[in-house]
Amino acid sequence: SPNVPHYGVPGHGLRLKAGMTITIEPMITEGTWKIKGKQVPGDTWEYYVTADGSKCAQYEHTLVITDNGPKILTSQGDAIDEKYKLTEADLKTLPE
Repeated sequence: SPNVPHYGVPGHGLRLKAGMTITIEPMITEGTWKIKGKQVPGDTWEYYVTADGSKCAQYEHTLVITDNGPKILTSQGDAIDEKYKLTEADLKTLPE
């Protein structure tokens, strides 16, 4: 909480501040972007499928907002541009 939708009008809505974390979850589908939840039998977990049953791929990154901009927490490999890697200096800018 709060839920931050992946769409909106620039300049309106929640303003991201240092210390907040968000996820970016791109999804590529062969069909519709609409999804529906399904219950895992015998469990409390749900999983999601495309509403039309088409194939899809989804990935997730977790970011923390710092005074130095967004930093990617889920991947610190060489494929990530240096400006998005979390550093000791970034950690010092986060609220306690």
